[in-house]
Amino acid sequence: MKTLARILSLLLLAAESLPAAERLERENLLQFHAAPDRVAPVTTPAEWQKRRAEILAGMQAVMGPLPGAAKRVALDLKIERETDCGTYVRREITYTAELGARVPAYLLIPKSVLDGKSRATGVLAAMPTNNVEGNRPVVGLGVPGTKPGRNYGEELAQRGHVVIVPPYPHLGDYKPDLAGLGYASGTMKAIWDNIRALDVLAATPGVSPNGFGAIGHSLGGHNSIFTAVFDERIKAVVSSCGFDSFLDYYAGKPEVWRAGQGWTQMRYMPALARYAGRLNEIPFDFHELIGALAPRAFLALAPKRDSNFHWQSVDRVIAAARPVFQLHGVPERLAVKHPDVEHDFTPEMRAQAYAWLERFLK
Repeated sequence: MKTLARILSLLLLAAESLPAAERLERENLLQFHAAPDRVAPVTTPAEWQKRRAEILAGMQAVMGPLPGAAKRVALDLKIERETDCGTYVRREITYTAELGARVPAYLLIPKSVLDGKSRATGVLAAMPTNNVEGNRPVVGLGVPGTKPGRNYGEELAQRGHVVIVPPYPHLGDYKPDLAGLGYASGTMKAIWDNIRALDVLAATPGVSPNGFGAIGHSLGGHNSIFTAVFDERIKAVVSSCGFDSFLDYYAGKPEVWRAGQGWTQMRYMPALARYAGRLNEIPFDFHELIGALAPRAFLALAPKRDSNFHWQSVDRVIAAARPVFQLHGVPERLAVKHPDVEHDFTPEMRAQAYAWLERFLK
């Protein structure tokens, strides 16, 4: 715990050393710091990369640093069990994410890929919040009758994709030693586990080398975004019920920003607790994250009756990111849809999600 406390202390000192005025506008993404005391407009994709670098720095000021090459050790992938699921096989695997840390995951491979008859697109399917079953529902192993529609990994495999489904730190049975491994947040550990999961996909025979998809519901919705911002091998993303602006999260109620609540839990980003009462100073928001995905494809599914994340806030996020996609000449790669349902991932929503991934991962 001393290691974790030290990391958090350094992160918070770094964040608090920046005056609030240096935080660029979240709803005007086409600007960057041409100098520490001078803000300039973004007019080209090259200038956008300067703003994008600021966004990544803001994320890491809260999440902790993205691990580097030193943690990218050999995967040492092991198949613990294999199950015939008809048109595909489901493998229970483990892989080494970093020294001293193995990750249990599911890898779903269509038989046509195993037989060498075809290549397939690889997809990262990020799990929703589930502290009992973990990532099992995503591959169709959830308790029958509880929260249907979470089996998007299973359905994507049935559609011919190679799908990997990692767990999320400190949900279900997966409880890595975050402090001992040097992480300031569960969010960054999840990002790194996902990046190594993409390495597994890249090393799987028959998987297309032309880029991956990422999809997730709720927790998986924002986990997919976070990972895609840092790993540009992901070419298309779908987030179902995955976010709204930090400013609008539960209407900004102070109690949801206390340490250990909501976004500030250790498995997410505990450093965010220091911004309670001054949410506008959080050094990144989803406006910037979605902008940072350009020119790749992003679809937000934001239901009108979602009680976790408000669709009106999602619209403001998308509106802020849209000029970045226009700057890159790909406005069609950014979309948002508002089904008239609650915090759910209905058959109609999943069909839209799969069509989006397949459209941009041909």
